[in-house]
Amino acid sequence: MGIEMKVDERILIATLGGELDHVQAERLRGQIDAAYDKSPCKHIIFDMGAVTFMDSSGIGMVIGRYKNAEKRGGQLALVNMTDSIRRLYEVSGLSKIVLRAQTLDGALSLLGGSRIE
Repeated sequence: MGIEMKVDERILIATLGGELDHVQAERLRGQIDAAYDKSPCKHIIFDMGAVTFMDSSGIGMVIGRYKNAEKRGGQLALVNMTDSIRRLYEVSGLSKIVLRAQTLDGALSLLGGSRIE
């Protein structure tokens, strides 16, 4: 599982890749929380375009980051979901609390960020 993070105004953008299973969810949780805690960010975007697998541990990781953003008055959005990740997003109930956008620009627009160049 790879991760790349950057900040756009007050939005932490985490681009994820590979399998989001129990081991990787724990590792990502620590990395994302450390970056978010050190930043002035309010919102979080997960770019899921390169995620090939996600299980309940991945869902838990997403929910935990949603709760962190909520504490700061922010929101969490998922973008670029594959069909299998999108189905999991809908069936798990994430769709009731986590925003979804087709593209990173769409999520930035929802959350008040600027366009990524």
